[in-house]
Amino acid sequence: MRVLAQARWPEPGDAAPPTLPGFVHSRFSPVVAAVADRCLTRRHGERPAPEPAGGRTAGVRVSAAGDRASADHVHATVAAGGRPGPLFFFQSVPNSVAGHVAARWGLGGPVVCLAPTGDPLAEGTAEAELLLSDGDADEALLILIEQAPDDAGAGVEAAVPGDPPGTAAVAVLLGGGVTR
Repeated sequence: MRVLAQARWPEPGDAAPPTLPGFVHSRFSPVVAAVADRCLTRRHGERPAPEPAGGRTAGVRVSAAGDRASADHVHATVAAGGRPGPLFFFQSVPNSVAGHVAARWGLGGPVVCLAPTGDPLAEGTAEAELLLSDGDADEALLILIEQAPDDAGAGVEAAVPGDPPGTAAVAVLLGGGVTR
């Protein structure tokens, strides 16, 4: 298995991630979409385009805590006797943003979301290797993301050791093709 492309969020010059229609309140899903777009663009070009017929790129999203900011918001709203908005039901499904990325790019492989109990990179890579070796996919877009408890950048380790703390993500496109 080879690294075909990779990206991080944030990279130098990044401010806030682009907004993502249908996802509110939190940077979690916009960061997943932004890092996925960046990685896939590095492999396939500037414009999202459907995979060639028969293409099978899997999506593997890995996060120990998931979208903390949205979960905390829903918890606080319900605890105060309020009703969360309907978009929170949609975005609380762990694979909703992974499905969004797959639809946007026309990815034809399975979508898997993991909450690792050990090393996130090792567990995500093992899942990607399994999908490729079983023939379920030809490539796998592995996205690791963790979010600061306050979604502002303090108090949480980054997705990859050495990265600054905060809402951070890494995307790696894995497969058997030639690296770029």
